Amino acid sequence: MANEDLSKLKIEKTAFSLKPRKRKNIVLAAGVIIGVVILVVLFSQGVLSPAVEVEAVSVSMTYPSQTFTILNSSGYVVAQRKAAVASKITGRIVSLSVEEGNHVKAGQIIARLENDDVIAARNQADANLNATRHSLDQTKAELRDAKLSFERNRELLAKEFVSKAEYDASEARYSGAQAAVAAAEAAVNSSRAALQGAQVAVEYALIRAPFNAVVLTKNADIGDIVTPIGAAADAKAAVVTIADMDSLQVETDVSESNLYQVKIGQPCEIQLDALPDSRFRGEVHMIVPTADRSKATVMVKVRFVGKDPRILPEMSAKVAFLLREVKPEEQEPRMALNPAAVVTRNGQTVVFLIQENRVVETPVKIGLQLGDMVEVHHGVKVGDRIVLKPLDKMKNGLRVKVTEK
Repeated sequence: MANEDLSKLKIEKTAFSLKPRKRKNIVLAAGVIIGVVILVVLFSQGVLSPAVEVEAVSVSMTYPSQTFTILNSSGYVVAQRKAAVASKITGRIVSLSVEEGNHVKAGQIIARLENDDVIAARNQADANLNATRHSLDQTKAELRDAKLSFERNRELLAKEFVSKAEYDASEARYSGAQAAVAAAEAAVNSSRAALQGAQVAVEYALIRAPFNAVVLTKNADIGDIVTPIGAAADAKAAVVTIADMDSLQVETDVSESNLYQVKIGQPCEIQLDALPDSRFRGEVHMIVPTADRSKATVMVKVRFVGKDPRILPEMSAKVAFLLREVKPEEQEPRMALNPAAVVTRNGQTVVFLIQENRVVETPVKIGLQLGDMVEVHHGVKVGDRIVLKPLDKMKNGLRVKVTEK
């Protein structure tokens, strides 16, 4: 009986198997709901939405003078006084006292050539001059003696104390002494001229600076042979090349069709490619009175107003021809951007700053209009990339892709 009762006992599996299945369905449904919510949130935040293609501009520094610039051109800095200093004679350099970058004064000795032979010739000419001077002194003494003898015989002849023959002899001696003095004086003048020529020859061996300048290049060195024409083998024509830094001007070509906008004395602003962060004041110095028919341009020379040691010959330059002088408060650059990138949102002036492929709505303070740019005081910095368009689709955090042009 007991065994039969035990054999009839059974466990209903269906009652217990339904509960885990319901629990699993509930968990699955909850996961789906959470996933949908997450997707909705991500899409609303733009995380999963496709990147919007935008055009971008950069914040840059600009000068107020750009608002009253009427013409731009390019050219080069050129020294108006420049010389390749050479020798008038052929010789070997034995002394060179300058190098590149040295400042030299007018008349300063730059180099010296071998000059022992010309110094010897000068000394000989000096000695010859001294000899002719002594000879002149001697002939003048003889002239004085002959003159006294002639005058004395003339008085004695009147009293018949001397013969006519003695008088004639004294007169002839006196005339000969006068001729000897004239010859001696001519010899002195000749010797003096010879000495001057010898001194000039010595001076030719000394190469001097013709004006105040800076040494640009050194073309020869100690031991080199220099010659006026540079035709000899291994000979140098110029020892150094120098330039007067006070004579630097920008030579720029202006189109014939725009020449009417340029006039003598017109204010200009000069930018050098080597110094992009600086602007230099200038003014039109000369309009060269001839045109280049191959380029249809006229050369205009613009001088610098003020000196700057950073300005060097042959630097490339850009010239802006202005309507008026730049005021002191307009000489410093200002941060600016394209005004089309600025919008008003919720009563604030904002731009959309691009950071790691997303836009950040950034409030800015706008200043004066600077030509086709607008001044911005704060909120961004130079180099920042700002969305230009489409601004109507922009919102904070939106993922974007910059279209390259």
